[in-house]
Amino acid sequence: MKLYSYFRSSAAYRVRIALNLKGIAAEQQAVHLVKPDPLPAFRRDVSPQGLIPAIEDQDGLIVQSVAIMEYLEERQPDPPLLPQGLAERAYVRAAALLVACDIHPLANLRVLRYLKHELGHDQDEVDTWYRHWVEDGLGRLEAFVAGSGRSGRFVHGDAPSMADCCLVPQLFNARRLNCAIDAFPTLLAIDAECAGLEAFRQAHPSVQPDAE
Repeated sequence: MKLYSYFRSSAAYRVRIALNLKGIAAEQQAVHLVKPDPLPAFRRDVSPQGLIPAIEDQDGLIVQSVAIMEYLEERQPDPPLLPQGLAERAYVRAAALLVACDIHPLANLRVLRYLKHELGHDQDEVDTWYRHWVEDGLGRLEAFVAGSGRSGRFVHGDAPSMADCCLVPQLFNARRLNCAIDAFPTLLAIDAECAGLEAFRQAHPSVQPDAE
């Protein structure tokens, strides 16, 4: 299996965690998201969506981080990224999608570049936009998880799931951009639990082959 990744991409970070939790080895192919040439070439030659991450194996190219994690879950159910029970699985998916669909798109690099270059906002304004939407989303996630009655050491009970794969990269980015995250004790406690697992440590941006 080949994973198209970028060390600082939170979406790719999710998939690296999922692969590690599953014990699935993948050859990493770095696609630089900041330099001008690699991403257009990737879009032309590999994936028409032109978005990271993507995986390539005997089934072809699979794109979008949540779809990739679902694919990995169906391909290799053990250890699971989703719990048993319809409502429990819906809860985990809801937590994961709150990050992937509600927080991440508003703070995506493409959006921040558009705010700065096309709409003319200065860096302080762009950073304020980023922090507002990340903090808003994490506040919603904190309330959802803390009030669910389903969390434990992790977002769901005492085993990491797809939701934790999404949470940890989002908190990494929040810290990197100096977001105020002290108001989210449930999420921070879960993040600390995840940091103790090798699957999460080996997925960290700082230890990736293309880390800068």
